[in-house]
Amino acid sequence: MELTRRHLLLILTPAAAAFLDHKNGVSAAPPESKYKLADHYWGMIVDIAKCIGCGNCVRACSQENGVPTGYFRTWVERYSVPDYPAEHPIVESPNGGMDGFPNTEHKNTKNFFVPKLCNHCEHSPCVQVCPVGATFETPDGLVLVDKSYCLGCRYCVQACPYGCRYIDPQKEVVDKCTLCYHRISQGLTTACCETCPTGARQLVDLKNPNDPVHEILRTNSIQVLKPHMATGSKVYYKSLDQSVR
Repeated sequence: MELTRRHLLLILTPAAAAFLDHKNGVSAAPPESKYKLADHYWGMIVDIAKCIGCGNCVRACSQENGVPTGYFRTWVERYSVPDYPAEHPIVESPNGGMDGFPNTEHKNTKNFFVPKLCNHCEHSPCVQVCPVGATFETPDGLVLVDKSYCLGCRYCVQACPYGCRYIDPQKEVVDKCTLCYHRISQGLTTACCETCPTGARQLVDLKNPNDPVHEILRTNSIQVLKPHMATGSKVYYKSLDQSVR
């Protein structure tokens, strides 16, 4: 589903709609919605120890969002870490991990899987470089793209430190993970979380005091990718440091 500010006008509160449609100057308020942006702040926890590299998440994302063949909003990488620490890990992601992974031919290695997606950064480099505001942040913590504004200039693709954006070959505009915003704003979870057989992915609401995420963050070693970039990533990885030991 292609998500634009116009779609959001139909599902969000009047205040939220006004925020997201500021460029168009629309004054008419849409029908009241149960979804309140101010009540949520979305993120995701990925438990590396639980990921089996089955590819269900990649296939579900592709089907749910109409991702072009050969492109990925989310993908899975397999890391093969040699016993001898002087060697670099071998990283593989055949077809984005969509079809799973063949048996590894790398001997004397420790293998684990790392799902990846847009990190919906709190301080997003992609938002900062977009010349027309097509990439924007929502009050509930997501980074989205209004394709009706996107020029296809690729500035955001180059700025993203996680490689999470691509240019749609048919529409010539940027695309990426939306954290299934069309689903979570209706009270559903993301397609990737819904289809994960081991619960390795978990959608979290950081503003919900009853969300298990708070206990997980307090009692576990949690990492984000490329912390030195200081992007304020909201995709948290559990057991990542244990996997590389």
